[in-house]
Amino acid sequence: MSTATLDYTPAIAAATAPLYERVRGVIPEMEWPFHAPYIDAINRLKRERNAVILAHNYQTPEIYHCVADIVGDSLALARKAAETSADVIVLAGVHFMAETAKILSPQKIVLIPDARAGCSLADSITAADIRLLREAHPGVPVVTYVNTSAEVKAESDICCTSGNAVEVVESLGTDKVIFLPDEYLASYVAAKTKVKIITWKGHCEVHERFTGSEIGAYRMAHPGVVVIAHPECPPDVQAASDFVGSTAKMIDFVASKRPPKVLMVTECSMSDNVAAELPDVEFVRPCNLCPHMKRITLPKILKALQTMSPQVEVDPAVAERARRAVERMLAVGRKQH
Repeated sequence: MSTATLDYTPAIAAATAPLYERVRGVIPEMEWPFHAPYIDAINRLKRERNAVILAHNYQTPEIYHCVADIVGDSLALARKAAETSADVIVLAGVHFMAETAKILSPQKIVLIPDARAGCSLADSITAADIRLLREAHPGVPVVTYVNTSAEVKAESDICCTSGNAVEVVESLGTDKVIFLPDEYLASYVAAKTKVKIITWKGHCEVHERFTGSEIGAYRMAHPGVVVIAHPECPPDVQAASDFVGSTAKMIDFVASKRPPKVLMVTECSMSDNVAAELPDVEFVRPCNLCPHMKRITLPKILKALQTMSPQVEVDPAVAERARRAVERMLAVGRKQH
């Protein structure tokens, strides 16, 4: 099957029509003839390969709603990667997420459609940095955000996500932790716990671009808008927002509260994905795109399934240590439930 010869035939139009109904509100009809042949080919090939596609909330709607089997934030994808019975996992996200899937499912083939899909936050810290921090703060446990490389996870005591960071920090029962690498998420956690937080100056290049004054301007332009922000945003943005939470908690907030008009201060494809499911909510879109997430496209997903590459590998010794940190995080979640 060649990606160069995919045509939009009447048969494909009919086969993909139910999928287009899911995304009609966020994908123009004139674009569908380009997406549909890839969607049809991907959905057929993944069944042949016994593959599942895991898509992060920041993926575009044609991926998120039309080819993904499992969607969610980093924590949801980490959990589901470990539970799936598929032989192949295709990670529609960034490289550290694919590494986490491989760490938790070493026997499975894990594919990432573009190996260059990185993360500015993950790149902000190295394993050597953590070893130096441990020397400077002997005996203090290291909590590492999942938005990090396998090598960094391997140097950590426990991982966390933006959704469970406070619970993970408090689960350690210590009066002080080293929290890495996101400085703004660390400040968010510090405001919600009595545990002293030692931070690192790592930032997400998407979220750090938002400003409190920008939020104020949106409120002026859109009276009554409800503003919800990700904790990777700077503190002035968090302070200017009505709600701060992980991507999953942001989605839950909109789904449960149904504000007439909402501004989601995060990567803008997430607004499209939620809008497709909640057409009664009006979304104001401050569109900051993640250039790394946008490396993942339908043609690249299809090619990955065709060629079974690029495959993600993690050194077994590193993976074993990183797995302990991730599994400790997942254990905290199980205790809460």
